[in-house]
Amino acid sequence: MFYFLQQFGDVFAPFNVFRYLTFRTGGATITALFFVFLFGPQLINALRLRQGHGQPIREDGPASHLITKKGTPTMGGLMILMSLTASTLLWADLTNGYVWIVLGVTVGFGAIGFYDDYLKVSKATNSGFGGRQRLALEAAISGLACFFVTQLGDAPFSTSLAFPFIKDFMLDLGWFFIIFGGFVIVSAGNSVNLTDGLDGLAIVPVMIAAGSFGLIAYLVGNEIFSGYLLINFVPGTGELAVLCGALIGAGLGFLWFNAPPASIFMGDTGSLALGGMLGAIAVATKHEIVLAIIGGLFVLETVSVIVQVISYKTTGKRIFKMAPIHHHFEHLGWTESQIVIRFWIIAFVLAMVGLSSLKLR
Repeated sequence: MFYFLQQFGDVFAPFNVFRYLTFRTGGATITALFFVFLFGPQLINALRLRQGHGQPIREDGPASHLITKKGTPTMGGLMILMSLTASTLLWADLTNGYVWIVLGVTVGFGAIGFYDDYLKVSKATNSGFGGRQRLALEAAISGLACFFVTQLGDAPFSTSLAFPFIKDFMLDLGWFFIIFGGFVIVSAGNSVNLTDGLDGLAIVPVMIAAGSFGLIAYLVGNEIFSGYLLINFVPGTGELAVLCGALIGAGLGFLWFNAPPASIFMGDTGSLALGGMLGAIAVATKHEIVLAIIGGLFVLETVSVIVQVISYKTTGKRIFKMAPIHHHFEHLGWTESQIVIRFWIIAFVLAMVGLSSLKLR
């Protein structure tokens, strides 16, 4: 909405500031943060009243969770999604196709997560939406998003895969790019979902990744900067920096209430949506592989679950005391705050490694 005010810059000079992507990104960050602080407490109280006993706690999980986390409401991702969406609509260029594609994935995955959370709360069980049905819906949304991404660019570039640390090389995947891109988005959504197991554990790495991809989107969408850095220029993707800014602002506001002891949990409503959003931005900016580096913490959590399942089914033995891996460290005696802060550090280091790919070519 505010972006269109730049058209009147000749009449009222201060409106020219809305031309600048950096200004609008900052505005989106502050606006989303403000919305969470304004409406967050009321939403938490409403969810607490409606949910009664709060999010069901895994009985096979750490015993301390049955005491420290029982009764805490879930679906806190709603405050992130509402603030992020409102801020994006206010500050982004709404004629930009990438904005609507990424926003569509975010809201779509959020709706799937919301239904999953609703089933868990209403049935007072950890079993929510059926796994196959959920994955099928996620795949449908992701595939459709990737199809539209390919339509916004010119072939074969729009269906090609770029590689970090290598310049002037693209692998054209053809229509298989839609399958590959869909896999990236679905994997990102579910990886963040697996990471969301301790207070504040998922939201800070998500914000770190959002900050990293906000910078990537800004550079990739700028012909001068992308040319200087020898990265692929993708016209229009710079606008995704506004969405990343909105995510950071909403995430900071959520963290205020999610800091231990948490007043509310993100739930699948938030974790699926935010992971899907990061995946969609990675696909749009041609940095799918870099997402695996920047989001390496999410990859580690996912791999720990896969390895645990394979090991138990083939040998009857568990490699970790419990998966995902953050629960393994709980069983080793690490405190929740130790795990969370150390994982934040890991996420920050991986983000720096991923961003180094922008220059090391």
